[in-house]
Parts: sequence; C-alpha cells; structure tokens
Amino acid sequence: MIELNIKKLKKELPLNLMILPGFIFILIFSYVPMAGIIIAFQKFIPAKRLFGDQKWIGFDNFKYVMSLPNFDNILWNTFYIASMKVILGLVVPITIALLLNEMKHILLKRSIQTAIYLPHFLSWVVLGGIFIDMLSPTDGLINTFLNKLGLESIFFLGDNKWFPYTMIITDTWKEFGYGTIIYLAALTGINPNLYEAAQIDGANRWKQTIHISIPGIRMVIVLLMVLSLGNLLNAGFDQIFNMYSPMVYESGDILDTFVYRIGLLDAQFGVATAVGLFKSVIALILVSSSYYFAYRFADYRIF
Repeated sequence: MIELNIKKLKKELPLNLMILPGFIFILIFSYVPMAGIIIAFQKFIPAKRLFGDQKWIGFDNFKYVMSLPNFDNILWNTFYIASMKVILGLVVPITIALLLNEMKHILLKRSIQTAIYLPHFLSWVVLGGIFIDMLSPTDGLINTFLNKLGLESIFFLGDNKWFPYTMIITDTWKEFGYGTIIYLAALTGINPNLYEAAQIDGANRWKQTIHISIPGIRMVIVLLMVLSLGNLLNAGFDQIFNMYSPMVYESGDILDTFVYRIGLLDAQFGVATAVGLFKSVIALILVSSSYYFAYRFADYRIF
C-alpha cells in the first residue's frame, strides 16, 4: 500500500509542482495577512508593534461602526447594488448565450462574442473616465441624444436617484460577455442528438431551449450562482470609487468605499479592519448557505 502511494506521488509530482507557485502566492498574499485581523479588536496605533504593544478593546470597534448614523444606509447600498449586479450578471449572460447559440452564421457569431467580451479586460480607471465623459449632463453623448429627443438632461453620476442604476447597468455591460462565454461553452457540451430527437417529436426552437438547453446548463448556472452569492457585500470598489462623488454618498457609498475613507484617509485602522472582517464573515455565511441549499435542493456538489 505504501509503495503504491509512493509511486502515485512520484507520478503526480509534476502536477503538484505546477500548483506550488499558485499555492505560495495565495499563502503569502491571502493567508499570511489574515494575522492582521486582530487589528479589529485593538485600538491600533501604527507606531507600536502589532503584537504586545497595542491596546485590546474587544468589540468596541464593531460597536462604534454599528452606532454610526449612516452605517445602515451604507449597508443597504452595498446589498442593493451588489444583489442587482448578481441577478443581472446571471440573467443577461444566460439570455445572450441562448440567443447566440441559435445563430447559424459562425463568423457573425464569433464577431459578436469577441465584441461583448472585450470590455471585461478594460480597467475601471479607463472605463470610469469614458463613462464620466459619456454621461456628462452638459455635453455627454447620452444626454446630447436625450436633448435631441426633446428630453431633459439627466445627471447620472450626480443624482442619488440615478447613480445606483448607472453602476448596475455599466457593470453588467462590462462583465456580461465573460459570463456569456462560460454559458456558451456549457451549451456546446449538450448532446446534439437531443435536439434532433426533439425536432422529430415536433418541438420548435423555443421548446428545445426550455426543455433541453436550459436544463443542459443547469449545473453551470447553479455553480456560478453559488459562487456569486459570496459577492452580495462586494458592490465593486473599483467601479464606484472611480465614478462616485460626495454628491451621491447617500445612494452610492458602499462598505468598500467607506473602509477606504475611514481607514486610509481618517487613519482609523481598527475600525476599517472591523468593517472588513464583518463583510468577510457575512460572505462566508452566504457562500456556505448557498452551497448547502444547492446540494440540498439541486443535488449539486462542487467537491
């Protein structure tokens, strides 16, 4: 038995060595910094040592954050923007993938795939500047078009009514191409004989989509849904930080931007760490719960 394990280990050694750099990277940048979690329970002063010299204050940082008058609003903004991004991030790519799957013109299909996939590779620093110009209330492309239709200009990035929807729509536009590629790949794995049998039975394209295509990618949908639920408190720092302003703090300020301001700008490191830890714990609970329900009701396992 021991000899078999040694032979198996030698055989799989090249694969384990390929994983080693990624494992070291995750260990250094994801697990080692977790020691800093203790800052959430300290009155942290950077001039003092992390261990031994800091004053322990228990859950006072958490109590302080919860007592802030705008924290409930920040939490709601985070949940609302993130949940809408998750929903549209599932619905839009699935819809586009199903539509592209029906296209028979291969060149046109691949051209569309490439066009909708490209924004995924663009940084929000770049896209933020583009959208700020496009959505300008004075000379932006969108408002110029609205004015020509006889409509009033809309301050998309300065009006609390419009800002959350602007963040949701622009993020969906940027990322839906990536999800579409995943669902298209899943659709190619469906047995073509199923469609042929459905055609013989008289099923039209709509019924084939409902009874073959969607059930055929059900497991992929469940997997991405489970993984995306961990982002319900991750509304997109890069996007909002590059596009928001104090004018829209009421509807656009989220946990990540709040942590940035209170931690880096106000130097309240303990409070900022407490908010980050709170967010991580909620995300862990959400992912664990979603995985349990996926297994319980859909008989789906990742591992």
